Amino acid sequence: MKVSVIIPSLNPDEKLICVVDSLREAGFDDIILVNDGSDENHMEPFEHVSAYPECTILTHEVNKGKGRGLKTAFEYCIKNRPDIDGVVTVDGDNQHKAADILKCCEKMAECKDKVVLGVRNFSGKDVPFKSRFGNNMTSFVFKFACGLNISDTQTGLRAIPRQYLELFDKVKGERFEYETNMLLEFKQSHIDFVEVQIETVYIEENASTHFNPIKDSLKIYGVIFKFLFSSIASSVIDLAMFALISALMFGKLDGSIRIFTATLGARIISSLFNYTFNRKAVFNSKSGVKSSIVRYYILCACQLCVSYGLVYLVTSVLSLGQVLTVVAKAIIDTILFVISFQIQRRWVFKHN
Repeated sequence: MKVSVIIPSLNPDEKLICVVDSLREAGFDDIILVNDGSDENHMEPFEHVSAYPECTILTHEVNKGKGRGLKTAFEYCIKNRPDIDGVVTVDGDNQHKAADILKCCEKMAECKDKVVLGVRNFSGKDVPFKSRFGNNMTSFVFKFACGLNISDTQTGLRAIPRQYLELFDKVKGERFEYETNMLLEFKQSHIDFVEVQIETVYIEENASTHFNPIKDSLKIYGVIFKFLFSSIASSVIDLAMFALISALMFGKLDGSIRIFTATLGARIISSLFNYTFNRKAVFNSKSGVKSSIVRYYILCACQLCVSYGLVYLVTSVLSLGQVLTVVAKAIIDTILFVISFQIQRRWVFKHN
């Protein structure tokens, strides 16, 4: 199996040489390094490995980010490596061992249409807090919002079959958010993946990492939470319409009829927004409108009945006034919208 190794690197130290040497010893004969705008004080590792016949150095004159570095290498492989079976991306700080890189490549050969993720165990005591916390948070959001059960969202060790290079080259993102966008693309483009357990290695508490926990996390979570925005926005629209309609009908209709009328009117308006946004922006559904909208309104009808029943029950038992009725409605619908989001992901807009 022909595999090109891709190593993006910014201001490397001697560990980059160790990585390349271990890859050569393991039998890898095509190693593509991307110098992502390193300064003059960190050029020696690139100069050292450039003498190896297995190595190709691609250079950015200025720092453009890890995402751009990966895409530069992808584009190079598309144009200059037409006969490869795939690529494997590796970090240049010696966290990925040659044996684990080989395991990922072997798994890719076994599962030709799947991306292979080399995943670490984050439960160990020696794992830096920044990495453990960031990965656990991102893994939870991936599973909840996208239905992707990825145990190591930060892994840079990824074996990618060649047929996906052009697709991943078009994925948005230039820096660390690109790797998260790539994982999200699994969902959008129906790409299967498989995980391979690898050794967990942290050198000098991740001192060489260029991940900015504040700046880059904002970019990452900004991408992920678009999957949640629709439910939140719909909830706000629904609540505002309920409050408006309920206020207009206050004193004109009996309590149960007023609540039902306000709930129904608000739900019609918010559901039209929710369906359109979810279908096009959130779940990127390619299924016909007819099939998905029927399932969607079956869900809406059930949700409407539950919302009405619970709000009416609470307001009747507790004899709530107008303001507290709206508060009760907000609490009940917050719970229902979370449940609704999951049902939409798993059933209404489920990909065939």
